[in-house]
Amino acid sequence: MSASILEEFFIKRSQQKKKTSPLNYKERLFVLTQEKLAYYDYDLEKGRRKSLRGTVDLQKVKCVEMVHPEPSAPMERLYPFQVIYDDGPLYIFAKNVDIQLAWIRKLKEMVRFNKDLKQKYHPCFWVDGLWQCCQQEVKQAMGCRVLDVFGSKQRTGSRKPLPPTPVEEAQLSPPEPPKPAASVGMTVIAEYEYTPLTPQDLELRKDEEYTILEMCDVNWWRARDKHGKEGYIPSNFVVQAGNVLERFPWYCKNMNRSQAENLLKKENKDGGFLVRDSSKVGKYTVSVFTKISGETAGTCRHYNICTTSQGQFYLADKHFFNSIPELITYHQHNAAGMVSRLKYFVSNRAQPPSTAGLGYGTWEIDPRHLTFIKELGNGQFGVVKYGKWQGQHDVAIKMIKEGSMSEDDFIEEAKIMMKLCHENLVQLYGVCTKQRPIYIVTEFLSNGCLLTYLKEGLTQHPTNLQLLEMCKDVAEGMAYLESSQYLHRDLAARNCLVDSNGTVKVTDFGLSRYVLDDEYTSSEGSKFPVRWSPPEVLLYRKFSSKSDIWAYGILMWEIYTLGRLPYDRLSNQEIVEQVSRGMRLYRPQLANDKVYSIMTSCWTEKADERPIFQELALNVQDLLYEFQ
Repeated sequence: MSASILEEFFIKRSQQKKKTSPLNYKERLFVLTQEKLAYYDYDLEKGRRKSLRGTVDLQKVKCVEMVHPEPSAPMERLYPFQVIYDDGPLYIFAKNVDIQLAWIRKLKEMVRFNKDLKQKYHPCFWVDGLWQCCQQEVKQAMGCRVLDVFGSKQRTGSRKPLPPTPVEEAQLSPPEPPKPAASVGMTVIAEYEYTPLTPQDLELRKDEEYTILEMCDVNWWRARDKHGKEGYIPSNFVVQAGNVLERFPWYCKNMNRSQAENLLKKENKDGGFLVRDSSKVGKYTVSVFTKISGETAGTCRHYNICTTSQGQFYLADKHFFNSIPELITYHQHNAAGMVSRLKYFVSNRAQPPSTAGLGYGTWEIDPRHLTFIKELGNGQFGVVKYGKWQGQHDVAIKMIKEGSMSEDDFIEEAKIMMKLCHENLVQLYGVCTKQRPIYIVTEFLSNGCLLTYLKEGLTQHPTNLQLLEMCKDVAEGMAYLESSQYLHRDLAARNCLVDSNGTVKVTDFGLSRYVLDDEYTSSEGSKFPVRWSPPEVLLYRKFSSKSDIWAYGILMWEIYTLGRLPYDRLSNQEIVEQVSRGMRLYRPQLANDKVYSIMTSCWTEKADERPIFQELALNVQDLLYEFQ
């Protein structure tokens, strides 16, 4: 018998091989070996396996992927994944997100060379003869969501005079992030106020409830308020009524440790606290500010919220709670092992996130609604200015100099790019194409370019934590682009921006395809990103998601050298020759061995052996977790 690679107790859903078969959920012991995935009954009293209940031959697996949880799923069924093989989908429920991701990653790794791997999959369950995601009634029906199959290579090519078109890069339809575990008819609660920007939009009032009527656009949902008024709302401004944490003012979503410390120190209250997402996916951390013995400066402490095997939460031994709000309420009155009880909540939720466009369906912006305030710089395509839209919304405006861009191709692509929406991407709001020069209107980030921020913007010597958080921000933005089958092609610190909270966001993704300057596409020209390019790009112009991975490793090096120029003593031609022969950048002084190993994993000779961005993001998160 082959040795066990992974073992875990999972809940397994019956496979519903007949439409009339009732659904049931049973706990099984799953055992993964080199050849099979098997599941068994288990005798808890004797601590041993009982009868074999089923097996899946790994050579027959066609897809391994997450599944969106069912609406109102119980706690034990919040982390499902699916194994697709000849008999259909096998649905498995993990106890937490860490176990879920670990098994998905291992299974994907083991089946990545299988024949007939699926190109599409169903992100929701097959229930009672119907796919819940696309309403198809045939169990073997082709999936409705494009799958980036186990890090497979993107289709690439070359162009004269233009690079590969969106169609050549599998952009046959606007890329969409995974849809939420939500459905038409559900009730949502507004996290932020929203003032309608177009006649089609619906006003949101914080903490009020709304009913979702339509979800055709992942970024804009049609909704109805309590007065019966209907319109479109930004989906990232609301949460499902059942999402408990978002209802509490002390919960700060998408906040890292450095940002938490800055916010708590700014408030400067002994016992000030907040709850934030941990660097470990699915985990939470309580950050507390305290002034010991009346000191003026104060310090921050961070406590991971732990869970028992029964699913209870705790910060201190012998104080267990069924929910995080119950835990917080208790520690508001009792320190119980912490440096202070939780006296005052601190929140960053006054500032809403960016919307995908300035109103539903709006991508063409009237230039008369733009006010130019000051020049920010001069980029590849022309002058960039800070301004206002309709006199109140901060925006950045790229004024495209004529002859620098293939404008018609870009305008078509802009409609797709606007649908890309992530907290670590600079949001494209729209374009002005009715006049020349055309304008590209984007989100404005007050701390400017990451490269300049590294060299000049940090008011004090940065900590390793801050540098690692910058790397995490970029990795997560790029993982989203990767999941949307989108290449950047020019990833570097100069093409990232920093907001007022210190969050790093990736910008100018995909724009290099529309450059008309011949020098830019020449390996000997100063404008070609030679210092960020892998051998297959330097020698053969072979772009793929793995060339973006190489560039990410160089960007990490830029971060840990505080903005030094890569290969600063070599000319572009020398870089082409030396990198092709195996030369790599040295370890920066601020980077430890673990950080440098992530960089070097991006610079392997064979592109197929480089990691994917999702894996890089997880690796960086693991290092960040050591700081929690």
